[in-house]
Amino acid sequence: MLEEADRYSGYTAYDYLEAGKDYREFRYAKQIGRVPAYEGLELSDTQKERTERLLREETVISLHEHVQVFPEDMGELRDHIRQGREPTGYQGLARSGLTAVFDNGMDGTCCISSDAGWKYQDVLFDLGVRMADLAHQDFVIKAESIKDIRYAAETGRVAHVFALEASTMIENEVDRLDVLYGFGVRQMGIAYSEANMLGGGLKERGDGGLTYFGERAVERMNKLGIAIDISHSGDQTCLDVIAHSQKPVFITHAGARGLWPTNRMKTDETIIECAKRGGVIGIEAAPHTTISPQHPKHSLESVMDHFQYCVDLVGLEHVSFGPDTLFGDHVGLHDAFSSNLSLGQAHANVEYEKQPYVDGIENPAEAFYNIIGWLVKHDYSDDEIRAVVGGNTMRVLEEVWV
Repeated sequence: MLEEADRYSGYTAYDYLEAGKDYREFRYAKQIGRVPAYEGLELSDTQKERTERLLREETVISLHEHVQVFPEDMGELRDHIRQGREPTGYQGLARSGLTAVFDNGMDGTCCISSDAGWKYQDVLFDLGVRMADLAHQDFVIKAESIKDIRYAAETGRVAHVFALEASTMIENEVDRLDVLYGFGVRQMGIAYSEANMLGGGLKERGDGGLTYFGERAVERMNKLGIAIDISHSGDQTCLDVIAHSQKPVFITHAGARGLWPTNRMKTDETIIECAKRGGVIGIEAAPHTTISPQHPKHSLESVMDHFQYCVDLVGLEHVSFGPDTLFGDHVGLHDAFSSNLSLGQAHANVEYEKQPYVDGIENPAEAFYNIIGWLVKHDYSDDEIRAVVGGNTMRVLEEVWV
């Protein structure tokens, strides 16, 4: 983890409001040091210096995170979410080394007006409130273009890109994509684990593929310049989206089913077809996802097993990282929202040893230091590291964002 960015002034979320009067106050999880620091890398001084240099000097992009801070007491989680005021973890981001982050908000846990989540009005409320907070500080900037990411890199800021894990909230209204684009959304999934009007989700017993409405939505996303994500879509829907899209698509946060056989991981065929069309897979690290037979206790090492598998499968130029971390107890979040997030079906029929957190990639502040440190330790060149931590993503965005 780097020292705090010089540009960061100490701002905390919603500083311009009065806690207890304008909104309900909660005790939030620590952004730094909530769990012990990872000790598995054992870098030499030279390797540490190289890791820090790469993290400080290169364009580092996370394809998928949730950079909000969650309550210390996860028993208060639903009350916290219902008020619709998610706090951005500015302090943690100031230690992350990230140039840009795709932040996926609440999505399926966006339960302001309904416990079922995914309501259009709730998503707009979440986006608007988060943007109001971003507008009151100068370190994390709302990013909507390649130019914004480059500006963040040049000025020591973090470019924050709004993204959504599924398009469920547009229902059968394709023009809602234009509205979401207008709000600043620049990346969207097709379906989450549950099927929707666009196509099949990864938990369903059967996947009918991309619907005719889904084809219209994909075409509109291409025209608007919204990057498409298929991480949570069913296998046939993934292949249909890749084939129908005129632009490369992302698998922003997943791993390889050939290494860990759950629906949440992607088949070799999907990863290969995505790469053939110029797309990129971001390697996932949310608890109990990218486990491997070699490292069954989810950690940095098991995550990097999936990285190496995908590199061997499709080449380094089609692999990146979307760790899918947050500030707080991610396992506790999964326990509280297991039905909303369909974790049972996503991980069905595969046994794993439950861990309290993913050692080495627990939150956005530490993830990329340890990822780059692992790559340094395993003798990847600067050019190779530069590609997988940001360059590959930028290449796709230069084609997709119009």
